[in-house]
Amino acid sequence: MDKKLIGIDLGGTTIKFAILTTDGDVQQKWSIETNILDEGRHIVPDIIESINHRISLYEMKHEDFIGIGMGTPGSVDIKKGTVVGAYNLNWTKKQNVKAQIEEATGIPFVLDNDANVAALGERWKGAGENNPDVVFITLGTGVGGGIIADGNLLHGINGCAGEIGHVTVDPGGFECTCGKRGCLETVSSATGVVRVARHMSEEYAGDSQLKQAIDDGQDVSSKDVFDYAKTDDPFALMVVDRVCYFLGLAIGNVGNTLNPSSVVIGGGVSAAGEFLRSRVQTYFEEFTFPEVRNSTQVKLAELGNEAGVIGAASLALHFIEKE
Repeated sequence: MDKKLIGIDLGGTTIKFAILTTDGDVQQKWSIETNILDEGRHIVPDIIESINHRISLYEMKHEDFIGIGMGTPGSVDIKKGTVVGAYNLNWTKKQNVKAQIEEATGIPFVLDNDANVAALGERWKGAGENNPDVVFITLGTGVGGGIIADGNLLHGINGCAGEIGHVTVDPGGFECTCGKRGCLETVSSATGVVRVARHMSEEYAGDSQLKQAIDDGQDVSSKDVFDYAKTDDPFALMVVDRVCYFLGLAIGNVGNTLNPSSVVIGGGVSAAGEFLRSRVQTYFEEFTFPEVRNSTQVKLAELGNEAGVIGAASLALHFIEKE
């Protein structure tokens, strides 16, 4: 039997698992709830129990697997297999994930930051079309990113490569959770889009359902902003244009620096689809020089929720085989 891979996408509410072939085809998938109680000490034992249970359920053996890959929030030391600072998991202290999972399953294990892992997924089986040079940006509660250059995932000296969410696009702008101002994350994450709308609404005087909703104190989401814009709400269109300007600026600078085959936009905000992508494309073309403009494509992610498990399997395939 051909050996398989296990991919894990560890999130704050659910943990997704998949068994995949070495070609990246998902054969089985399942998920469990993330138990973050007691400083997250149940998370790794729950992962171990779930893996061992499924291997037994499918009448497989541990030696049938090349390895297990996992994407996780927080700062990751890939070589040591540790995670620290994953606050949405209640992991405030360093977690020795690799050692625990390898000991309990007998399967080689590797982990990386969740945005990096999603980038690997989109590069391998999604919009990246398995090209060696792909940049992935995820627009969620925050803005994450992953850079694959010449087939290699970039980490940087302190594991911070690909943190596109902290590229400065609006000097002197909104304060970011990182401590500086004007980060892309402050204006194009799900919360950032709403922040831009609320800020701009203070000076907008025309008719607008979006402005009315904000003025009435309604709980407006980034999806609402794009939905209003799609109905030609004039103020919502202004907000979307502003957000896409910042995204186009950041992606343009990424293009000028790296000239990847594609910059792939994923995450919840990307659900706005071509309506978002085409506007970002316009500003991307404004901020790139011709050789980049004509060779780097701006694309929408294709894998949705499967990017994490597929990318994690890719991580296991390449990292563990190299060892």
